[in-house]
Amino acid sequence: MSANTAKTKKRFSTRRKALLGLVVIALGVVGWLQYIGAAGISGIPTKEMDWNADGTVTQQEIMQSFYAVGVTKTSQGQRECSEYYWREGKRSIRVDCRTTMATEPTKE
Repeated sequence: MSANTAKTKKRFSTRRKALLGLVVIALGVVGWLQYIGAAGISGIPTKEMDWNADGTVTQQEIMQSFYAVGVTKTSQGQRECSEYYWREGKRSIRVDCRTTMATEPTKE
């Protein structure tokens, strides 16, 4: 009876172990993409992933944003720039700059 009780009280079932493994792998992939500076997770909208400037965004260009295109973000005062480049050779694709208007804290 104690053998059956010990056998039925497994901590994790096979399904849960598989799910935990998939979650760990997914988190590892996202961490690696963040480490290499992949453009796909930098917050760029899909409609702006036209890397060859032909006017249309293809599925291949979307996939390239994860493995072939990197981004470097810089900030100078209120101006924030994102430089997109090919990871192989560091050739620049384009630079997008935006000016943000920060509100000053009010003194009470």
